[in-house]
Amino acid sequence: MISAMSLRGSLTNVCARGKRQAALIARAFAKQERSYSSDVPLRHIKTIACLSASEIETIMKIAADMKQNPAAYNDSLRQKTLLMLFEKPSLRTRVSFETGMTQLGGHAIYYSIADGPLGKKESLSDTGKVISRYANFVTARVNKRSDIEELTEVATIPVINALDDWAHPCQMLADLQTILEQKGRIENLKLAFFGDVANNVTYDLMRLGSVVGMQVAVCGPVDKGEGFAVDPAVIAECKALGGDVIVTTDVTEAATGADIVYCDSWMSYGIPDSEAKERKEIFMPYQVDESVMAMTKHDSIFMNCLPAARGLEQTAEVIDGPKSVVFDQAENRMHAQKALLHVLYHGF
Repeated sequence: MISAMSLRGSLTNVCARGKRQAALIARAFAKQERSYSSDVPLRHIKTIACLSASEIETIMKIAADMKQNPAAYNDSLRQKTLLMLFEKPSLRTRVSFETGMTQLGGHAIYYSIADGPLGKKESLSDTGKVISRYANFVTARVNKRSDIEELTEVATIPVINALDDWAHPCQMLADLQTILEQKGRIENLKLAFFGDVANNVTYDLMRLGSVVGMQVAVCGPVDKGEGFAVDPAVIAECKALGGDVIVTTDVTEAATGADIVYCDSWMSYGIPDSEAKERKEIFMPYQVDESVMAMTKHDSIFMNCLPAARGLEQTAEVIDGPKSVVFDQAENRMHAQKALLHVLYHGF
């Protein structure tokens, strides 16, 4: 039999070890170290500019290899978990991440926050700390960039912005992979965006071009004022990155000599249907039709991050025509995101 004194001594040793272990864990989290992930330094991807040109190049090479040799990466993220927070709905983001994690040997969890936004019932700080104990990565598709910022301040696992009102970095990686597949290079290319230039996709396209050295012309009703003009902070950021960015209302200026033509929905998530008629009237002069495509280079391509509305941001003849690569672009969301998750865990 174990004596009472012996039992008390054993319990005292256990408690002492427990306190020492708790102190070590507390210090690890205070230093933003990750006990549930790899030894690679913690990185958060808030915009495409969080990655350098060389890092993007590495991701592109891995994404291309993953697309050609998927079986080689079957155990890349074995038994790892991605938590996906969704305040905005999405087909491509959810399915591409969920399928991608499965293909890499891991698991993805979909968690809707649409009916209970982050920071309401529980603080974002507490949420970020809790999910860091469960998962290895978190993606967040939210309404406000401030939510991404607050998560990254406390999370001890990589936070990937899956879309907010300021950026869409995962889409940028897919777009660049598609461009490389079609053009074989980035140097001396011009991308022209038409339509709603005051949105997350436009802003990150501008950043992407500035980081990798591609000229980007954005063309839309910037003269209509607030809600339609490019945020000056994005222009300043691109200038600081050394970008070659054109902001214009002149369709001819933007389209002439373009290698890539890009557009996005005029009715992004969160815009009330009551504004549809007015927005259509404002944006219709910037619709991409065959006359716009005729001003571009003979081997130009057409891109749209989807969903697309035929007869609005582009005509059916364009999106369903021979220059359209929109479904390659959509497929590459999965390959590019798989590569991003791979490097965030294993390093560049």
